[in-house]
Amino acid sequence: MPITVAHIPNLECEAFYFDMERRGIVMVPMEPSEVAGALEQGEVDAGPVSLLDIERLSPQTSTISGFCVASVTRAPSSVLLSKSPVDDLSGRAIAVDDPDPTGLQLLRVLLTQKHDVVGTTFVSREDDHEAVFLTGNQGLRGRRAVRGYPVRLDLGEDWGEWTGLPFVFSRWLVRDGMERQDFVVLQDALFVGQEDWMNNLYKSTGPRNDLLMLPREVLEYVQGMRFFMGVPEQKAIELFQEKLSALDDAG
Repeated sequence: MPITVAHIPNLECEAFYFDMERRGIVMVPMEPSEVAGALEQGEVDAGPVSLLDIERLSPQTSTISGFCVASVTRAPSSVLLSKSPVDDLSGRAIAVDDPDPTGLQLLRVLLTQKHDVVGTTFVSREDDHEAVFLTGNQGLRGRRAVRGYPVRLDLGEDWGEWTGLPFVFSRWLVRDGMERQDFVVLQDALFVGQEDWMNNLYKSTGPRNDLLMLPREVLEYVQGMRFFMGVPEQKAIELFQEKLSALDDAG
């Protein structure tokens, strides 16, 4: 049976998949919010999982080395665009459209604990709203400005200014019981993909029209991300969990 992985079609995840097709690894397209369920149901063998689901899945999964998706100083793919100053959003509606689960909780933490914003509600884009939250490639396409929303908050940058730490959005998990040989193949594909994708990126001369980005902008974005866990990333996870617990306790 071939190895199957959850394929997140966002720029920050592209490097992970760069070397998989030639190895016969099957990539199953899905959104970040779907990965945990797919792993739980045995629909895929591995994938990048939101921090919110890692503890729940720990009895049946394990991490693959230290592979993660983390912002170092900025996260242009996780942005809040608002008609009003962020500190004035208490009681206002924020539109979301299948957001990254960890990013959405980070937004809640930042609004309530850093900006003292309370009583916000999350609605669909079709409903009346004062701000819109974008993640993934949608966030990159709206990274500069969207007509009618002059205020822009980069969540990674806001978190970094507040804590002095990077922010980890997801970690790669693999289901328990995977054959050792398959695990080694997958792990090697992740390592090689990181290096080869970055080398290919340096040689790129064409724009990414799907993201409205020039090659230089893509490179700058990727250089602001980290894809392997270190001490700062572990500290960031622990701090975020503390703040998320405080948020839940406050109701």
